[in-house]
Amino acid sequence: MSVAPNFRNVAIVAHVDHGKTTLVDAMLRQSGAFAERAELVDRVMDSGDLEREKGITILAKNTAVHRTQPDGTEVVINVIDTPGHADFGGEVERGLSMVDGVVLLVDASEGPLPQTRFVMRKALSASLPVILVVNKTDRPDARIDEVVTESQDLLLDLASDLDDAEAAAAAELALDLPVLYASGRAGVASTVKPENGTVPEGENLDAFFDVLLEYVPAPKGEVEAPLQAHVTNLDASAFLGRLALVRIHNGTLRKGQQVAWLREVDGEPVVEKAKITELLATVGVERQPAESAVAGDIVAVAGMPEIMIGDTLADVENPQALPRITVDEPAISVTIGTNSSPLAGREKGNKLTARMVKTRLDTELIGNVSLRVLDIGRPDAWEVQGRGELALAILVEQMRREGFELTVGKPQVVTRQVDGKTHEPFEHLTIDVPEEHLGAVTQLLAARKGRMDQMNNHGHGWVRMEFVVPSRGLIGFRTDFLTETRGTGIANAVFDGYAPWAGEIRARHTGSLVSDRQGTVTPFAMIQLADRGTFFVNPGDDSYEGHVVGINPRQEDLDINVTREKKLTNMRQSSADVMETLAKPMQLDLEGAMEFCAADECVEVTPSVVRVRKVHLDASTRARERSRAKSRDQSAG
Repeated sequence: MSVAPNFRNVAIVAHVDHGKTTLVDAMLRQSGAFAERAELVDRVMDSGDLEREKGITILAKNTAVHRTQPDGTEVVINVIDTPGHADFGGEVERGLSMVDGVVLLVDASEGPLPQTRFVMRKALSASLPVILVVNKTDRPDARIDEVVTESQDLLLDLASDLDDAEAAAAAELALDLPVLYASGRAGVASTVKPENGTVPEGENLDAFFDVLLEYVPAPKGEVEAPLQAHVTNLDASAFLGRLALVRIHNGTLRKGQQVAWLREVDGEPVVEKAKITELLATVGVERQPAESAVAGDIVAVAGMPEIMIGDTLADVENPQALPRITVDEPAISVTIGTNSSPLAGREKGNKLTARMVKTRLDTELIGNVSLRVLDIGRPDAWEVQGRGELALAILVEQMRREGFELTVGKPQVVTRQVDGKTHEPFEHLTIDVPEEHLGAVTQLLAARKGRMDQMNNHGHGWVRMEFVVPSRGLIGFRTDFLTETRGTGIANAVFDGYAPWAGEIRARHTGSLVSDRQGTVTPFAMIQLADRGTFFVNPGDDSYEGHVVGINPRQEDLDINVTREKKLTNMRQSSADVMETLAKPMQLDLEGAMEFCAADECVEVTPSVVRVRKVHLDASTRARERSRAKSRDQSAG
């Protein structure tokens, strides 16, 4: 009888752009996963188009690294590549439910940042052992000793938020933290601290693998026990249909096996019998057919077309369910509905109906555990709740690329009632800016109800500030922040809990330039209106009544005619027309448009165009709504 290989299940967590996916690339290359590939691909784990374009990990994915020990035994290291952005926290919580240890990757210059705090809070709550890897030690501004100290302080700080027994264990963990120094791009890791700005000594990642195998425990499952396998992710195959990624906690799973499928239907537990029609094991970044898998492994199975994340596959004779995956509640919501503008159907979209939109949103719920879709009493629109603006913008962008035409409302916060009072979500915001922008950023956040908790000057002319600010205050913050810091500032936020309503926040101090009729934008009209503000449109673009075509520097909206044409006469001028040059319009992407929206505006999203528009296109209707709002404010006062 062949001996089952040893397993290690580990998640690599890091802040955005700290080199996590690059390190996984190096692990795969040095383990021989790419030996037969003709072409090596950078950031192979970031397989989605949006992931590559934005340079971030959106979906938690797994890979398997096979290592042969000096005694000849094989160890399979299942690596979960988790997102570094807190908006995709559901993916992080799902990834942590699959592993027995965590590799914390921290940039040697930037140190631990808010998203790192978010993930590590989850890891310590689950009592997972942690290995600290200080990456990018070859950065010219590396400060290795300070980053190690900051990482230990972070874990001690998080430990103070846990229960007494858990806190004691977490504190001990922080003090005895195994530390590695690495350059993921060079593919080198060492336990010996290098000089700041230099690559660690060594030629490969052997030291990293040795520490990982020593400190991350093997799975505790028993091969001979009744089957228990947890569904942690979903995928699809053109040949096999829906695939369920499962972590086997106990027993053995075989191809063709009859299993008990423990699921929930309308909130009630249900037990059904099902057959495993295909079993796929992960080798490198590919899945290959296998006959069986044992406790501790992470594999994909087919045969249950309606299987969901959180379901359990168990022994038919002794079906025991595992706890379902729980995630934090969403904090931001938008309204998503069909495109209702006069130009609907003319922008290369082929998915226009409410039924198509609702079906797509229901499909997203299958694999996205942190999303909520609520009925708002309209047949053509729904409220979609998520962790943050970025997560919701990614969903809308994916739908846009699939051919949907949508109307997306202004992002709003999800409030709660606590003891009869309204509470709203708050964010822990960390900002790195050059010293000369310190006053401007402080003033900007003060207007958004931000409270500074800490400020540090690390030298090199940069300052780090930490704020607690209402989530409402960060809607539309990015554009103003980049303007104030001349594009040099770095801001990162993470959910910090609920607190009482902070009061009115007026984040936007400009109005909108609104088209007053349908037609084609003309150069003549834009030249005549150039002094009114900054435009979003180009000559030749289509426009309609209620379409927001630019920014008015004043607070009120201004209706303008951007379709006006130059009148032709039979009179000739003695001199040629003076050639005038139009200022280049501002280009709004999807995230920028969602940030820019005022309370009475929304975003028209099509495969080819993103436009900001008024909710009520008719000017007289908008005037009536403003009058009613003013009357309500006066009566309330």
